Amino acid sequence: MHYFETRKARIEIIPMIDIMLFLLVFFAMMTLKMIPTSGHLSKLPTSSTAAKLPSPKLMVEVHDDGAFWVEGKERSQIELVALVKSRNPSELAVTIVGGEHVDLQQLMQAIDAIKLGGAIQIGLAAKTKP
Repeated sequence: MHYFETRKARIEIIPMIDIMLFLLVFFAMMTLKMIPTSGHLSKLPTSSTAAKLPSPKLMVEVHDDGAFWVEGKERSQIELVALVKSRNPSELAVTIVGGEHVDLQQLMQAIDAIKLGGAIQIGLAAKTKP
């Protein structure tokens, strides 16, 4: 009667290791997605009314010298208009990132280029004041 013999229980470790590696890769990928796509500007202006926005579909960085950076490349105002037009502008969410020393005129040029491209969802990036 081999049916009623008690066998010692075993804990299978291989499936547990597989699950742990999957979780490790999953959390590493999620952490990388939380980092902004470009880290050129590190000193954002602060605002007491800053609110968290959903992740932008297009991020435009305005540097102190007036250059526009989109997707890791420097773009002119005309190129920015063409890029926005090519991305279904009625549903495109654009976030403008400017450093502490960016001139207001440079921000207005970026906003003008984005509006000329047809986008209507425009946000300005800022840090909340402590």
